[in-house]
Amino acid sequence: MSESDLIESFPALTAVAGLTHGFLLRSPGIEVDCDREEVLARLAPYHGDLLKRLGISCTHLATGEQVHGAEIAVLSEAPPRQVHFPDTDGLVTCVSGQYLGVWVADCGAVFLVDPVHRACGIVHSGRVGTEKGIAPAAVRTMSNAFGTKPEDLIIQLAPCIRPPAYEVDFAARILDDCFRAGVPKEQIHDCGTCTTSRPDRYYSYRQEKGRTGRLFAVIGWTEA
Repeated sequence: MSESDLIESFPALTAVAGLTHGFLLRSPGIEVDCDREEVLARLAPYHGDLLKRLGISCTHLATGEQVHGAEIAVLSEAPPRQVHFPDTDGLVTCVSGQYLGVWVADCGAVFLVDPVHRACGIVHSGRVGTEKGIAPAAVRTMSNAFGTKPEDLIIQLAPCIRPPAYEVDFAARILDDCFRAGVPKEQIHDCGTCTTSRPDRYYSYRQEKGRTGRLFAVIGWTEA
């Protein structure tokens, strides 16, 4: 299989010099009809191999124990490290070589990039997290922690579930929330893809009735 069948990338982020990102897609051969903990254990070697293709070491990867909340973890101290934060659905950093990742399976992965201060963030935003305002919370956190100006941010929304497959259009709410937080519309990007549209490419929690895998979204600045 080609790399594009395993890792999706987004033009708005690819255009940013020094930034590494990826959206790790469905594994063609791993059985995922099990609970979340077992799923993540089964997918870990596969995700690790794909991260290596992107030049990312798992020893430089931060994640959160996602609980559909609005908590944002800040990583502002070098060197980059491997860390897992409890009760955390979003992560931001200004440390080169520090990568951030979230797991999704219908929820939205929202990438945030500040090319001016060389900072970035990523959040897991489903219906509940969107209602709690996690994306604009990440914008505010980056502003407070790194001096990020909303007008400098580039936002990218990855594939997620959308109407008519889901009754709530939280994708539209995410985009609007980012605009209301001060990000210019032309810097807010949405791939427009529903995770139920390609069961060969994406996992869908709803379509597969909760017994499914997880996609992995990752971002970070390469080490200077």
